[in-house]
Amino acid sequence: MAPRLDVRKDSRRIDNTVLRVRPRAPKKSNLGYFYPAATRSRPPFPVRWPLAQGWYNAFVQIHPSNEETNLERTFIMVKPDGVQRNLVGEIIRRFETKGFKLVGLKLMAVSKELAEKHYESLKDKPFFPGLVEFICSSPVVAMVWEGENVVVTSRQMIGATNPHAAVPGTIRGDFGVAVGRNIIHGSDAIETAQREIALWFSETELAPWDATIAPWLYE
Repeated sequence: MAPRLDVRKDSRRIDNTVLRVRPRAPKKSNLGYFYPAATRSRPPFPVRWPLAQGWYNAFVQIHPSNEETNLERTFIMVKPDGVQRNLVGEIIRRFETKGFKLVGLKLMAVSKELAEKHYESLKDKPFFPGLVEFICSSPVVAMVWEGENVVVTSRQMIGATNPHAAVPGTIRGDFGVAVGRNIIHGSDAIETAQREIALWFSETELAPWDATIAPWLYE
């Protein structure tokens, strides 16, 4: 229930129809935090009602608690061409600058068995043998990133599979030249991310941690 207004304490100006409410400290509830409609020194809008009808509760805005944010994890791999072209640092910089949190990272040589499991959905494609051979040809950098809507957002940051169709500003749009050398892999769905993370990382290789900048990223 929204807090009732104390006119002597809360009113800035009262005319025939308008009451402007001063900011009040939020109150905790089981739904999160309730804020009065006016949350700044200059309220975003007036609370209106006929004064003759008596006082009513102010409108409230619900501020979601941390548990209600849509935090996800995704699997990102810098492929052999990205490692050989020294793009690992640039790719990490982009994800960090975006505000995502790195919770898993390793440089590794990929076995044929792991490559085949990773690309299992493509095993019937004619390019499957060449894809496996390429991923095993040089070390890759495997990563797990965490953040709100990170799966969809990371795919947008990566760009289209074919670098010729990738928008400038995306990783493939800026650095990719050919579809067979498109630098980076990213999970395309939450379910895919869960499978790929479990395939490439053990639980002990992931490091959950609290980022001090989180309040400046999420409401």
